[in-house]
Amino acid sequence: MPGSWSPARIAARIPLSVLPNIRPIGLIVFCRFLLPGMFRPWGRKKCIDPPTWKAYPDEAAAMPGNGLAQHPMLYIGEGCNKMFLINEGKIVWTYSTGKGWEYDDIWLLSNGNILFSRMGWAAEVTPQKKIIWRIDANKGCEIHTIQPIGLDKCMLVENGTPATLKIINKKTGAVEVQHSLPQSLTGAGVHGQFRRARVTDKGTYLLSLLQMNRVVEYDRDFKEIWSYPISSPWAAVRLKNGNTLISDEKEALAREVTPAGETAWEFKLSELPPELGFSGSQTCVRVANGNTIFCSRGDAGKRPQLVEITREKKVVWALRNWKDLGPATAIQVLDEPGIPENPGDLQR
Repeated sequence: MPGSWSPARIAARIPLSVLPNIRPIGLIVFCRFLLPGMFRPWGRKKCIDPPTWKAYPDEAAAMPGNGLAQHPMLYIGEGCNKMFLINEGKIVWTYSTGKGWEYDDIWLLSNGNILFSRMGWAAEVTPQKKIIWRIDANKGCEIHTIQPIGLDKCMLVENGTPATLKIINKKTGAVEVQHSLPQSLTGAGVHGQFRRARVTDKGTYLLSLLQMNRVVEYDRDFKEIWSYPISSPWAAVRLKNGNTLISDEKEALAREVTPAGETAWEFKLSELPPELGFSGSQTCVRVANGNTIFCSRGDAGKRPQLVEITREKKVVWALRNWKDLGPATAIQVLDEPGIPENPGDLQR
């Protein structure tokens, strides 16, 4: 019975190693996911597309780090119709919206709900797998990127002719900001316009112009205040030190650049040990200790999905688990400090 669960009994069910790090997403989040059946039924399973990758019996052999137990995380990938919540080395929750492409952006909020983009639409789902908010892309348009702004609002970009940046109040349905982004900025091809856009902690808009080879930052009035030319920027993240971490899909690298446009740090996937054979990275995450985690499509099971390196470019973790997971496009590390819906708290 739900009423029989005191906070002490709830905490007792959570591994001790997790308790010191539980503040970023809150005790209630772990309770809602780790104690299934306590609240309400989980809902029906939906059919998903068959995997296009292969799992190998020795796939995890000689991989550095602790496998799935390295970090609690939320995990998605293009080409896989399922999202995964991982804790203490186990998949504790999954959710699928059915067949078709593609998951690109995802957030576990401090209230336990998950906000995500699905190319044709975006939504917020509860741990009990109930959709409580949804927006569909207009005909001929796509939604690849979304970001929470507090628990009640979100920012998204709708690829289209023209592309449009919106801030939406999910409670009232009001579109509080709507700004068209001209084709001269985004390029003509709808699919290749955006995969990432972010609201920074200063309230500015950081846009990754994937097919136009540029990252641009606008102020609240959509006046350009910063830009950086780079080939195929899939994602750009404003770091706490004021620099910007950019994932260059074409050149297979991540580059941290200063406000002056100077390179503060760079890592090419070709610098990884050859036995890892990492490839196809679209995003990376900077964690609080300064390490960077790269996500990968993994060459259909032949290569790892995640690699974590230090500032000194030492590999401390590599995850190759195609038995349980699919490709990795994005992760949210759940033992990081910060509130997910506060822009700038997480470096992702």
